[in-house]
Amino acid sequence: MNASSFDHILKKVVIVPVIALLAGAAILVWQIRESTKTVNVIETCDRRIALTLTIEKLVLDQETGLRGYEITHDPRLLQRYFDAQAELPGAFDRREALVRIAPRRSELTGIRNAYETWQQAFARPLIATIQAGGSTNDVNLNLRGKLMMDDFRERIANLNQVTEKFRDDSVTRWHRQILNMMVALLGAALLLGLVLGFYTRRLIQQVSTAFRQSHDALRFRAEQTFRSEEKLRTTLRSIGDGVITCDTEGRVLTLNDTAQELTGWTEREAREQPLAEVFPIFDEQTGQPRADPVARIVRSNQLLRPENHTLLRRRDGCELFIEESGAPIRDKQGQPDGVVIVFRDVTMARKSQQALLANEKLAVAGRLAASIAHEIHNPLDSVSNLLFLMDGVADDGERDHFLALAKQEIARVTQISRAMLSLYRESRAPVLIDLREMIESILLLMDSRFNTLRVHISHDIPNDLCVRGFPAELRQVFTNLLTNAAEATGPDGTIHIAGRFVTAGPDDDGARREQGAMITIEDNGPGIPENILHQLFQPFFTTKGERGTGLGLWISRGIITKHGGTIELTSSTGEADHGTTVSVLLAVDPVIDVAAA
Repeated sequence: MNASSFDHILKKVVIVPVIALLAGAAILVWQIRESTKTVNVIETCDRRIALTLTIEKLVLDQETGLRGYEITHDPRLLQRYFDAQAELPGAFDRREALVRIAPRRSELTGIRNAYETWQQAFARPLIATIQAGGSTNDVNLNLRGKLMMDDFRERIANLNQVTEKFRDDSVTRWHRQILNMMVALLGAALLLGLVLGFYTRRLIQQVSTAFRQSHDALRFRAEQTFRSEEKLRTTLRSIGDGVITCDTEGRVLTLNDTAQELTGWTEREAREQPLAEVFPIFDEQTGQPRADPVARIVRSNQLLRPENHTLLRRRDGCELFIEESGAPIRDKQGQPDGVVIVFRDVTMARKSQQALLANEKLAVAGRLAASIAHEIHNPLDSVSNLLFLMDGVADDGERDHFLALAKQEIARVTQISRAMLSLYRESRAPVLIDLREMIESILLLMDSRFNTLRVHISHDIPNDLCVRGFPAELRQVFTNLLTNAAEATGPDGTIHIAGRFVTAGPDDDGARREQGAMITIEDNGPGIPENILHQLFQPFFTTKGERGTGLGLWISRGIITKHGGTIELTSSTGEADHGTTVSVLLAVDPVIDVAAA
């Protein structure tokens, strides 16, 4: 018997009892609903009687207070009268709300009218007579008041008598319903037991046979699953990345071979240990422990994006740079049932990247070295000549003139040296940068190179165009961009640098754009062909042959991205309209990852 036949037998075994139980439940529900209706009627009768008695008591309190006031003429005795008078309208309204039969509503209306008649014809005139100082010994007046009150009480008594009789009938009907329900349940249980006994007896053997067959099939599938798991374990051990699996409490379950090698823990030693003990990770910049990745993944039930700038402290105390990511292991309901952590050793990659960055900085410095040496050499030659002339001049006025010229040249040397020092002066935290002042200092350092290439430079940058960032890195970016533009234009080329403020709002793609500063460098060179334009920001791609490293634009984009900005390049190669424009957008106050700096 296959699984389908087994399921069919199980369905027959289950469906018939379920149908029988549903039928019995339907009968039981019907009986309960009828009983509930009767109980509701009884409760309504109780509330009606209680409200009627409340009305009678309040009227009695009024009569008692009125009689006391009539005898003593003490106004304090009227307090019960007025208190009851304030409560009676609400009591009458609540009592009327419980009346659904028209004759009963008319009876309650008669009671209310009898009370109002007693109020208007006896109580209020009596109070007014006493307050006016008149006599209340009139027998006819008091007798008329008594008759009115007797009529009110008689109506109250009749209404309560009818309501109580209706309640007693309802209680009798409820007891009868309970008895009927017990009899029906007993009969249904007996009938259901007989039906189920005869029906299931015939299917027991079929179910037993089907169970044995299903058990054999499950055992075969379990063996297949075991072999599949063994293949997965072998694959997991062969992965080059470290893989750690944990339960939702953060206890380690498994480590693959790479994870054992990187952490220094064997799988047997690490099992059931807290993840923070086996996999201690720290922030590269601050040295503080990183938040527990298991808790974050379980809480969000989402993938943990790869994180850089993380240090892993091995069991032997050595530290490795790693990139880590994680994902939840979900159960059938989609809830976290565990966590898998994947990480890789990027120590060598980080060192290589740092070496590339240092190499590019040295390349930029090398390209400026000749220009700077020439810029410094010219004013020093002038100073030497002026000092020689001063030594042979006896006129004080002419000597002072030569001395002033020498001071100007020395000041120019000082300005150039300060600009050179600031080019690679590292800062540990972002500082306020005046972009106009920065670009002017770069142009000063590169003036000799521009003159050699016969490139004309102009700029239109407003004052106070400031952003926060790392000056040395931004100087490297703009030095590289200006060098590329100068080499692209060739002799008699022109470069124009423009700057402007950018207000916050949506950009062309609809994304949110923060407030920032835009610097554009536009040249009139031959332009860049469209087929290589998209490759310029890839590492080691260069159009300069042996003169370029292919890292300048790649590093520049990384620096601008770290400063919360963007860098875009557009170019045209037409005959009448050719040239390249580089647009750099910098956020005014970006959130910079200091660790990445």
